[in-house]
Amino acid sequence: MIYKTRNSFQVHPFHLVSPSPWPIYTSISLLVLTTSGVLTMHGFFSAQDFVFLGLLSVILSMSFWFRDIISEATYLGNHTLAVQRGLNMGVGLFIVSEALFFLAIFWTFFHSALSPAVEVGAQWPPKGIDSVNPFELPLLNTVILLSSGFTVTFAHHCLIQGYRRGALHGIFYTIVLAIIFTALQGLEYTVSSFTLSDSTYGSCFYFGTGFHGLHVMIGTAFIAVGFWRFLAYHFTENHHLGFETSILYWHFVDIVWLILFISIYYWGS
Repeated sequence: MIYKTRNSFQVHPFHLVSPSPWPIYTSISLLVLTTSGVLTMHGFFSAQDFVFLGLLSVILSMSFWFRDIISEATYLGNHTLAVQRGLNMGVGLFIVSEALFFLAIFWTFFHSALSPAVEVGAQWPPKGIDSVNPFELPLLNTVILLSSGFTVTFAHHCLIQGYRRGALHGIFYTIVLAIIFTALQGLEYTVSSFTLSDSTYGSCFYFGTGFHGLHVMIGTAFIAVGFWRFLAYHFTENHHLGFETSILYWHFVDIVWLILFISIYYWGS
């Protein structure tokens, strides 16, 4: 069988990627970012300047890389059904790796909570820790995040049915709710009575909720790019892989937050 792309014919349905500088640039940028981050934590002089340089390099190199991928998918016709299946599998495996990352955080939390050490007073939360009330900001954030999951699903169904206006509204409200969630999470940190260095409880709390907040910001950027692509008419009813993967990632973020709320905020308090 002969498969036709935008500019050529080929005898297989797969995409042979053209040589690209962005993977190596991204790798070097990540090396600079992580190394400078560790040096900053150890108090090395001017290391924080390289953190911002590394972060800027990562954002720029990945933006150019994603620009090329969008061109291959939208304008060059390289993302055949076989390629889309492979990309879906890749995103699925990535989310599995992220789930295992959060599993390690929950493992640490329950290991300390179910059998508190003498060093933390043999009680949980440790003596002197005033835990966050789960029925205040955390409960509100739960409602907001679950609502954003509903709006992004609504947008997806509108896109499949060809209702462009509804899809745009759904994506827009999802982004707004995500920004509100992040702002309230930051507010919660400012009014919290304990810090990252306050025993194992503080470390687990801020490590778990902080990395979830980072995933929320990444997911927000993911959906925002989908919103821009939707405005540019990149998506059709049966070809919107980038938007589908952002929805899958966002539902993963929702599930992790539910587990965080039940285990750390409610049970752990």
